[in-house]
Amino acid sequence: MRIAIPKERRPHETRVAASPETVKKLVDLGCEVVIEKGAGAAASFTDMAFKDAGAIIAKDAETACKDAAVIFKVQKPIAGGKDDEIGKLAKGTVVIAITDPYRSTKEIEAYAKADLTIFAMDFVPRITRAQSMDVLSSQSNLAGYKAVLDGAAVFNRAFPMMMTAAGKISPAKVFVMGAGVAGLQAIATARRLGAVVSATDVRPASKEQVESLGASFVAVEDDEFKQAETAGGYAKEMSDGYKKKQAALIAETISKVDMVITTALIPGRPAPVLVTADMVKSMKPGSVVVDLAVETGGNCALSQAGKVVVKNGVSIVGYMNVPGRLATDASDLYARNIFNFFGLIYDKETSGLSIDWDDEIVKGTCVTHECNVVHPALAHAKEEKAPAPKKAPVDEAAEKVAVEKDGEKA
Repeated sequence: MRIAIPKERRPHETRVAASPETVKKLVDLGCEVVIEKGAGAAASFTDMAFKDAGAIIAKDAETACKDAAVIFKVQKPIAGGKDDEIGKLAKGTVVIAITDPYRSTKEIEAYAKADLTIFAMDFVPRITRAQSMDVLSSQSNLAGYKAVLDGAAVFNRAFPMMMTAAGKISPAKVFVMGAGVAGLQAIATARRLGAVVSATDVRPASKEQVESLGASFVAVEDDEFKQAETAGGYAKEMSDGYKKKQAALIAETISKVDMVITTALIPGRPAPVLVTADMVKSMKPGSVVVDLAVETGGNCALSQAGKVVVKNGVSIVGYMNVPGRLATDASDLYARNIFNFFGLIYDKETSGLSIDWDDEIVKGTCVTHECNVVHPALAHAKEEKAPAPKKAPVDEAAEKVAVEKDGEKA
């Protein structure tokens, strides 16, 4: 069976969906692996390294994908336009990629129309059996680490406390908003660099995790906060009174720190604004904000995607695809994630696909199959977008859904 790994063509993408390590494993399983020339160059994986691992190097994407039963990709295939990728794929081809399904409605429909079976790696269920396939965790872990380094690169002071003959240098104060995978790694990294770290999160259970890393937890810890998490791990909607008290505490904290790192995401919706323009204005000149949610609107009201901007003397870092800024490690981890998932749908004895549609990981990850959008969450989203009779405006705050941090339940 042939597996193809084409070069990634979306802007800012430096990762590749295979490593020499996983190519060797695939070949050992009896698969023929074809990789487009230069696919791993940005991740420091040479064509020769892939070839030595047993891969065939194809001159272009069309050649690589010809007769392939399965396509491994990082980003979802481009549908339409001059860089169209789905036109190169035969009907029935299985594509495994990060698909961002909630924000890719038109592309998902195009995949279904092209009769592609799409497995979204960002839909892998958060269960114990699927931990080795958890792309959101593997990539967010690197993003949290890199966020601190990116912030330090524009910060014009040192992180640790230093004692010198000329006097003492005080340690930097770093505030992390969100204690999911990225947030916890950011805390650990900032601590390793010598900063004094504090963090906040909407989940009471996160307090212990934050403090176990040596950071202080920032929240209005009244009785309402202690009851703010459901049995399923979701954050309950807080009262307006609590929100006001918490907002005042966060604003006060931000005005006293040197660096803020934000990590909050809501699947299928724009990122929540956590750092307002007034909060930025209250920060000391030379301070830094690193916004890891900039690609979905941003947690900082003043961040700009793909740029480092300076507002009121504060540097606001909004790099795109932060895991891709560590392309070698990000590709290594992603390649293992996708290889582990592939093991669920591959039969070693027959050297072919054997998909168990009753497997909860397979079922929870499949987006399109046999010309249909099959994931229930997407079908439900489509129904919600259907035309409806006009009605009175809805208060969006009253309709607020639970926030998820780095793909985790919050």
